Parts: sequence; structure tokens; C-alpha cells
Amino acid sequence: MNFTQLEFLYFLLCVVSIAWMLRGRVGRNAFLLLASYYFYAYWDFRFCGLLLLSTAVDFVVAKKIAASDNQTTRKRWLLCSLTVNLGMLGIFKYFNFFLETAEPLVRAIGLNSSTLPIVLPVGISFFTFQTLSYTIDVYRRKMKPTSSLLDFSLYVSFFPQLVAGPIVRASHLLPQLAVTPNWNSKRMYNGAQQLLRGAVKKVLIADHLADLVDGVFAGPELYHPATVWLAVLAYAGQIYYDFSGYSDMAIGIAKMLGYRFPVNFRHPYLSTSISEFWRRWHITLSTWLRDYLFIPLGGSRGTAWSTNRNLMITMTLGGLWHGAALTFVSWGVWHGIALVVARCSRVRLPRVGGWLATMSVVLFGWVLFRATSFENAMVVYRGMFGGTTPLGLPGTETWSVAGAILWLPPLPLLALACMVVDHLVWRTHGRRWMRLPADRWFSPVATAMMIWALVLYAPRGFRPFVYFQF
Repeated sequence: MNFTQLEFLYFLLCVVSIAWMLRGRVGRNAFLLLASYYFYAYWDFRFCGLLLLSTAVDFVVAKKIAASDNQTTRKRWLLCSLTVNLGMLGIFKYFNFFLETAEPLVRAIGLNSSTLPIVLPVGISFFTFQTLSYTIDVYRRKMKPTSSLLDFSLYVSFFPQLVAGPIVRASHLLPQLAVTPNWNSKRMYNGAQQLLRGAVKKVLIADHLADLVDGVFAGPELYHPATVWLAVLAYAGQIYYDFSGYSDMAIGIAKMLGYRFPVNFRHPYLSTSISEFWRRWHITLSTWLRDYLFIPLGGSRGTAWSTNRNLMITMTLGGLWHGAALTFVSWGVWHGIALVVARCSRVRLPRVGGWLATMSVVLFGWVLFRATSFENAMVVYRGMFGGTTPLGLPGTETWSVAGAILWLPPLPLLALACMVVDHLVWRTHGRRWMRLPADRWFSPVATAMMIWALVLYAPRGFRPFVYFQF
């Protein structure tokens, strides 16, 4: 069930209505738990067992860790949680990847290797990181384990953020689940507005940009360099508005139910350094990697060499987290190198220069992230600098320029213009009114226009959210 499907709208209306009619905390949480499992089972009921396993293991492990003062015992219980959660992630997401990577070695020693027909459970990367943060925080004595299995089960499976984040930590959400939220009409309005804005980001901007991206990346050798550059820019917009749109919808739904989720994006394409980009992009993952990987590795407490090593390990594993492919690993390595170079460089660029340098790093990285293979990425890179051989492509919106195909579809161009305007307006003191506060006269007008645009200009067909694959 996708947030942009009509079925989900019916589901959400029922859940919000019933949740606010239930007065008791236990009954409310039990209903939301059942609704969350129904939401997940709608995709594939067989993988609800993974949620149950992760919930049961980490609930017990946290209690065992908190009950013991023996450090060895505490480490063993933590290792149990790490083994179960990372084991599930490894089997379902990375088993075939490592098997394919090791195939030359396996064949060299005379053995046969074959991949298994494994289906990747949607959201497994998100809920495993979420539950791991709980047991690690209990181990670090940063929080006490909850005594309520119901609250913890809902924390693990809460449907707004279950399949694509934000990665909400137990210390943030469990205290909210331990009390019954009070009705607040302003919060309900703000949540509905954020849900609507997220839908506009996804459907009207990201999905239209995807038409250009998919066409060019499927055959970059056909196109003029200007079109290839446009497609790379379009993918930067697509992945941002697709994922931040999902995050906005998740945060808005949580508000409608009376809960607060952390912010996940802060207009990252305004960044003037690569470190600032990672403070604005997928914030809940960036802070998770910082707190549970980079800092335990030693962070920046040691020598410059050890700090750079820790950065490279963190970003490489961050790339691997996104997908079981060498292109994702290379994307993580690329950003790790950029962070190391920026940290070691003594050159201080002006704001415009810093922005141009940062966007160059980000855009070249997105090519690796989007490409289906290294070969595909190399063709895109060559195409960006005129190194392709055009073959010709018919179409009502294409024409030949110097023997190459210059494709400028109007709706993706309009979507790119909307991305530029959005960032400029947000940058120039438009942050509050962009949220369409209820006390402003233009709010109902803007709301009606967004709904009207969604009805009239939504692309045909159905596109899942990009981060569902992770």
C-alpha cells in the first residue's frame, strides 16, 4: 500500500477517525499496532514474521542488558541483538550480492555458485536500524528499557515510518506512546497540510522528473550532452522530492495521530560544503551513522589519519546500506573521499564557489546512485561531456542539434523550475508561509490549488517511492 494510492487514503481516514475515538492509551496503541501490521501485510503478509522476530528479540535483549551489571554479559546480549538484526539484513539484502561478488574466487577453487530467489522485504533497512538503536542506547545506559511490549511493538511497526523512515529513535517515540495524545485541531491541520505538500512533492515533481530520468539513463548514448546534464539534474530533483515527499507525508500522518517525528530534510541543495549537505540530507540516517558507527569507531578523537579512516568506513557502509550493488558502495566511497578532502583542505571557498563545488560532488555521485551498472554510469559520464554517438530517436518533443538528440520535455522542465523556486523561496525567508499556516488568507486557496493540480496533472501509471527498494 503506497501513500499516494487511493486505497491508502481510505485506510488513513479510517485509522485517524477510529484512533481519536478510542480514549484509553492501551486500546489506542493496540488498534494502531493492528493497523500497522495490516499496512505491512498488504504488501506481503509473510514478512510480518520478521517484524515479530525483531520486536521479540530486542524487547527481551534490552531487558536482559538493563538487568545485568556484568559487562561481559551485557556485551553478549547486545551481540545477540546485532546478530539477529544484521543477520536478517545480511540474508535478505546482501546474500546474493556477496555471492555474486565472490563468484570468480568460488569458480577458481572449482566450486559452483548460484544465487537464491530471495525477495527483499520492504523497509527492512529502516526497521532493523530503528530497533538496533534501542538496544544500543539501553546498553549505553542512555535510556531504560520499556516495560510495555505493546508500546515497543508499536514503536517497531508504526506504519507512517515503517517502510522508508524517518528512522525514529526509541528515546524520541516511546515516551510519546506511553501517554494518550490530546486532540489538537491546529496540529491536525498542520499534519494534513504536510501530508498534502508531501504528495505534491512526490506526484507533481518527482514523478514528472522521473520520466526524463528513466528515458535518458536507459540510453544515454542517444542524447545531446545538454539533455544528459538535464537528466542528471532531474535525478537530483527526483530523489530529493521523492524521498523528502515521503518523509513529509510520514511526519504529517504522525501529527494527525498526535505524535512528533524528527525532521529528515532541510533543503540540502542549498549546502555550501559537503559536510553541510550531509547535515541536511536524510538527517535521521546521517545522525544514526554518526552516533552508532562513526563515533564508536573513534570519531574524530584520534589522529587525522584515523579520523579520515573512520569517515571512509562510515560512508562506504552508508553506501552499502542503500543497496547491494557496487555502484552504491562506490557512491559511498565517493562521498567519503569528498568529506576527507574537504576536511584536509586548507582552502576556504566563497559561498558561491562552495555551493558549486558541493553540487558538483553531489551530482556526479547521483550518477553512480542511479546507474544500473558501472558501464551505464560511464556512458552517462561520457555523455555529459559529449563523448557519445547519437543514434536518433523519434518523438514529438525531440529534435536534432549537431547530429545529437536534444530532448526537452516540458513537464520535467517545469518540475525542475519548481525545484529551483522552492529552494530560492525557502532560502529567502519564506519558510513559515510555505507551511501554509491556518491564520493566513492564502492557505485555503493554496490548498485548493494543490488538490486541483494533483487531480489534473498526476502522471499516468503508478511509481513506487524510490527508497522502497532500500
